[in-house]
Amino acid sequence: MELKRVVVTGLGALTPIGNTVEEYWDALVAGKSGAAPVTHFDPEKFKTKFACEIKNFNVGDFIHRRESRRMDKFSQYAVVASDEAIADAKLDMDSINKLRVGVVWGAGIGGLETFQEEVINYANGDGTPKFNPFFIPKMIADIAPGNISIKHGFMGPNYTTVSACASSANAMIDALNYIRLGHCDVIVTGGSEAAVTIAGMGGFNAMHAMSTRNDDPQTASRPFDANRDGFVLGEGAGAIILEEYEHAKARGAKIYAEVIGGGLSSDAYHMTAPHPDGIGVMAVMRNCLENAGMQPEEVDHINTHGTSTPLGDVAELKAITEVFGDHAKNININSTKSMTGHLLGAAGAIEAIASILALEHGIVPPTINHSTVDENIDPSLNLTLNTAQKRDIKVAMSNTFGFGGHNACILFKKLD
Repeated sequence: MELKRVVVTGLGALTPIGNTVEEYWDALVAGKSGAAPVTHFDPEKFKTKFACEIKNFNVGDFIHRRESRRMDKFSQYAVVASDEAIADAKLDMDSINKLRVGVVWGAGIGGLETFQEEVINYANGDGTPKFNPFFIPKMIADIAPGNISIKHGFMGPNYTTVSACASSANAMIDALNYIRLGHCDVIVTGGSEAAVTIAGMGGFNAMHAMSTRNDDPQTASRPFDANRDGFVLGEGAGAIILEEYEHAKARGAKIYAEVIGGGLSSDAYHMTAPHPDGIGVMAVMRNCLENAGMQPEEVDHINTHGTSTPLGDVAELKAITEVFGDHAKNININSTKSMTGHLLGAAGAIEAIASILALEHGIVPPTINHSTVDENIDPSLNLTLNTAQKRDIKVAMSNTFGFGGHNACILFKKLD
């Protein structure tokens, strides 16, 4: 059978550097850091005392208080970002066939704050179980797409993909394939996460995974820099409306880009560490290129996973050099995590949005906070350091990887 073409017709973002897509993009181009001291709880006794939190956000401006109290923050973020994307796509809710509209969402953890609060309340009590009746519905990772579909009446496929930090990239690839195969006309996809909590910060600190640059949080996320010391935890959501091309064209929708391929692979190496030679990363990029029917020389821009960890950054760049050969030095490579921090299960979605907007505007956002060259990184690579660069981008790649060795890669193309 002939596969359907899939395009992007709507975007929504709630991020540490902007609470709308427009704010997010402007901050990316300007090289703005979202890192600051933690406000969600007192971090005084923690090794890391800062994160990339959502700022100036009042959920009551978007969701009725009664409904929001029944949602963990990760669900609240999902609903707000998806509402922006749906509005941006200008879907006609009265005429669209909602049986053919799905929601495929990504979350690496789900309602961590809800779980944490309920367990602490029980531990501090007299041993009598007095759990909130909404404890389980608020906590489970699949409730975010459930809330989105319930709000809008979307009755197509509805579920959550969970593959750690690759979760929302996995969700987008699943959504791509459902539409390609003709099962849906439209899918709301993306991901959300709200792990800036006692449990989240404490757990990642115990793994020695996060930066402890407490004296200068804004420069702590520094992918590819020789002095990087771990990732900066972020929170938020990214939502993307994927639509079958003819369906979008028939209703006169604005088309941001075409989604031309997606790839998946596994490192099959270690619970948390990447393979040092980037074998799984090589495989996922090659899988993605093959799925899209593209040659390596056609890729102009790669938004890397680039978390600012000592091992991960080097392994990913080695893999890019291996897959793209001499063309690697002609690619604009960047890591927008230098500004947003690492949004875990939502990372793939907000970075895909950055890639899509780079295509649209002809600008590659910078990798900020770079000051010291790492001798383990090929100096011929253009890592788009510290300042945005103008470029006519026709094909953009977005990489996302997760604990457990999960690798996901997506390709976007400017529509012909």
